[in-house]
Amino acid sequence: MEPVDTDVTGPENHDGGPRGGEAPSGKDASGKNAAAGQAQVPTLGEMLLAVEELWPESLAENWDEVGLVAGHPSAPVTRVMFAVDPTLEVIEEAVEWGAELLITHHPLLLKGVTSVAATTPKGRAVHRLIESGTALLTVHTNGDSAVGGVSDVLADALGLQDAAPLTVAANGLPEEGIGRVGDLPEAMSLGDFAARVFGILPSVAGGVRVSGDKDGLVRRIAVCGGAGDSLFNEVRASNADVYVTADLRHHPASEAREAAHNGRPYLIDVSHFASEWLWLPAAAAALGNVLADQGHDVEIQVSTTNSDPWDFILTPG
Repeated sequence: MEPVDTDVTGPENHDGGPRGGEAPSGKDASGKNAAAGQAQVPTLGEMLLAVEELWPESLAENWDEVGLVAGHPSAPVTRVMFAVDPTLEVIEEAVEWGAELLITHHPLLLKGVTSVAATTPKGRAVHRLIESGTALLTVHTNGDSAVGGVSDVLADALGLQDAAPLTVAANGLPEEGIGRVGDLPEAMSLGDFAARVFGILPSVAGGVRVSGDKDGLVRRIAVCGGAGDSLFNEVRASNADVYVTADLRHHPASEAREAAHNGRPYLIDVSHFASEWLWLPAAAAALGNVLADQGHDVEIQVSTTNSDPWDFILTPG
């Protein structure tokens, strides 16, 4: 499986600042302070406070499991790696690079477990983290919902204007919540818009699947990074011409087509991994900015591991 190209730049419209704030000047791409000689190494506990400023745990859905999975709050942190999935391959990459903290979007332990014995993949992951002294932190649906989160970055990358949440967060700002809906500056064909979607995402085996009239015009766009087929009611209420999300299952997609008005909303189904990977560079920059403002010197890197589960696809013709 090909590694992810981490040279993908963040969206032009996203400033990378904490919850919509301005990014400070005098920082490099990772948000490190130019006056590094005056910076201090933070503890993991201080890192958790910086993460909370950007992606509050209160924004997480009630079914989710976010926050610190492994690690001692008093441990120093000089290197941080961001990744989508806490797979064994990603953990090894973080350990080999020397990261004391791995921040992943997806949880390692979302469902209850009764054992972390090293006879299972999750058990081996926990053992490797602890034995190597690498902390693991999950920023999942709180990272989806926050300003500058997964769907915000996706909306910005697609050039959407006046984007607003599809569903507003219960414990957040009015502009925070799951999914986003906004407008393109000008209408374009579904085929051209699908090509734009394909062009901004990391290259993965599954590509991009489209349901709708290739020549149909679209302007109002709904997006949800990750699996979003639970939001069809909100998408229809938003009057979106097309809905971009991942993991569209047969029955929800079929029912959405049956319920469509004049064929809309059209559907664009993308890779779960690819739709959320776009957030990583922006998240790394945002955290770097917060840490630099607090006088901390931390090196931040995005994982190059492609954790999309598919390796190749066969298509007609």
